[in-house]
Amino acid sequence: MSTSRQLKNNHWVRRIDWILIGILVLLAIVSVTIINSAMGGGQYSANFSIRQILYYILGGIIALLIMLVSPKKLMKYTYSLYFILCMGLFILIIIPETPITPIINGAKSWYKFGPISVQPSEFMKIVLILALAKLISRHNQFTFNKSLETDFKLLFKIIGISIIPMALILLQNDLGTTLVICAIIVGVMIVSGISWKILAPLFIAAIVFASTIILSIIYSPSLIENTLGIKTYQLGRINSWLDPYTYSNGDGYHLTESLKAIGSGQLFGKGFNHGEVYIPENHTDFIFSVIGEEFGFIGSVVIILIFLALIFHLVRLATTSELPFSKLFIIGYASLILFHVLQNVGMTIQLLPITGIPLPFISYGGSSLWSLMCGIGVLLSITYHQSKQYSPDEAFIRSKN
Repeated sequence: MSTSRQLKNNHWVRRIDWILIGILVLLAIVSVTIINSAMGGGQYSANFSIRQILYYILGGIIALLIMLVSPKKLMKYTYSLYFILCMGLFILIIIPETPITPIINGAKSWYKFGPISVQPSEFMKIVLILALAKLISRHNQFTFNKSLETDFKLLFKIIGISIIPMALILLQNDLGTTLVICAIIVGVMIVSGISWKILAPLFIAAIVFASTIILSIIYSPSLIENTLGIKTYQLGRINSWLDPYTYSNGDGYHLTESLKAIGSGQLFGKGFNHGEVYIPENHTDFIFSVIGEEFGFIGSVVIILIFLALIFHLVRLATTSELPFSKLFIIGYASLILFHVLQNVGMTIQLLPITGIPLPFISYGGSSLWSLMCGIGVLLSITYHQSKQYSPDEAFIRSKN
């Protein structure tokens, strides 16, 4: 390759992942548009779409600043960030409720500084991916004779570094974020190099355990109460998921209204700002219901296709990344996005229980969006600091040849 061609390919403009930015801009437009439409129901005095624009601007600045930091430097400070966030989660548990640490929707998961609320567990998801990527890449780098014994050691290391934030978040009564972390761990484990002789029995055991819990809730709730100490009334969310219309005046209200909204949208929807079904908090967890009602099946499929394009792009980026640390982070981040989308869409159409997990990049929220943008910043950093003398698209073509 000539020197002029190398200089051209090393220009900072060519090192930016414009496809990722394009997908992100498209999701931002969808987010602001749908949130603005959700305001038409009259249940809110403030216009959250304006706030979402400000959140996106701040998130974009955060992402660009992170992009300027190389993946190697990010890896260097990963464990420090991990420790800081663990301490932030721990402090929320041990101190009493204050104006700075309020209880919101039954959970004490936020630090509130005037009009700004920050949820450490959201940022922990990104930092945990970084920590797992560093842990696994370092383990594999210094493992010269791979065996089942070394794989078990890696497995216990992964569990050890994940169990602390999972426990702290679960103690905050935040089941949704705990499930997201589980999805991240599964995604990273699959590409960690651990033998399937270990992973297959582990995953099967987890599926059997989860299935047993759900069946016990359905057929023998008293067994769950006696063995796990969970009260019968606390199982209402599962019962309302399985039979929402019986609980339509209580735990099943959100789901029945969501099904009504999405079903009434039919093929093409009722049109922008023509939503008629009342759904509380429709700009956050149930924003997909607004999409289904106003833009119908076609609009819903388009949104899902945008997310599929994002996942495909991340997988392609992982195949062209040089550092094992970078590959592992990309897969962990893709697992996060995939689980968020599946869970959020699934809970609005009764395929999955309601867990309060937002639709990434579309649902309203500062901490959720900012944490995702931190992850975007890491992804942009991976491409921007790629040392190869050709662009990401060329790297992908060469990897196939």
